[in-house]
Amino acid sequence: MPENTLHRPSSAATTAAPLSMLWGRVVGLANLGLAVIDSRHRIVLWNQWMASHSGLSASRVQGVDLFEQFEELRGQRLEQAVHSALQSGTAASLPHGLNRAPFPLYPSGTWGGERMEQAVAVTPFTEGKEKYCLIEVSNVSSTVGREKQLRGQAEALRAQSYVDGLTGIANRRHFDVALSRELKRATRNDSPLSLLLMDIDSFKAYNDHFGHQQGDACLTLVAEAFAATLQRPADLAARYGGEEFAAVLPDTDLPQAQLVAEAIRSRIASLDLPHAPAAVHPHVTLSIGVASFCKARLNDAAALLGAADRALYVAKKSGRDCVIVGGPEDLASA
Repeated sequence: MPENTLHRPSSAATTAAPLSMLWGRVVGLANLGLAVIDSRHRIVLWNQWMASHSGLSASRVQGVDLFEQFEELRGQRLEQAVHSALQSGTAASLPHGLNRAPFPLYPSGTWGGERMEQAVAVTPFTEGKEKYCLIEVSNVSSTVGREKQLRGQAEALRAQSYVDGLTGIANRRHFDVALSRELKRATRNDSPLSLLLMDIDSFKAYNDHFGHQQGDACLTLVAEAFAATLQRPADLAARYGGEEFAAVLPDTDLPQAQLVAEAIRSRIASLDLPHAPAAVHPHVTLSIGVASFCKARLNDAAALLGAADRALYVAKKSGRDCVIVGGPEDLASA
């Protein structure tokens, strides 16, 4: 035998040990949780990531039944997925939304407080005749956090789209949505519903005399006082446009709506905001038109708004600073 062939180890012998060490290191360095259980649910592999985030070393959990070590997993989706994997060879993915945090895993070194958000994958495999199940756990806390932040931003933008930027009360878009919703409810339940349309009297004269900046301040003060007069959470105070405001009053009949309107008119008058010399009244006042849902005639937004607007027009013609009630056919002074 040639000298250069003596004692030469086989190719398999030279690579087996290094590969074994390599795979062990890879499992240890993996930036996700890896656990392997056998057909009796005993833990046979528990990588460093799982140890770091659970506070349980591999030597402590190896050979222990997974569902005895973590009893809270019993009856949960993860246990069902493991049984299915071992019995029928079916892999499963448990997204975060299905089971937010099945394992008691925490940021490294804390092992308490709020659990990290998790996504879990369950994969069956065999080694010889033995069945095993690989459980992969991913930390999706940062992703969930970003999603929450984006949802929060979206909700904030949605809320802003329904709020008048100047006065802080509901805007016209919000008013239209609310009126449509409440009309459908009133029609369905045959329940009362009233609408108020109101206008700051002689507001052009106010702007011309005091300036637009002071005019904006007046609008804001009136809006705050008007909204504060509405006591029920279901009532909606809105800026209808310019110096016009509106209120949607669910479960409110015509006499009740008149009382609410009069309370608003009186509240604004009591502010004693000085008006322009050219104004009809020496202090800022409101004219208010009132209309109520009628299943036969005032049964849609256009009809109800038309009745309230006609009533508001009459209030303006009647000297302002008053409440006028509108109906489908006639108008009567409050």
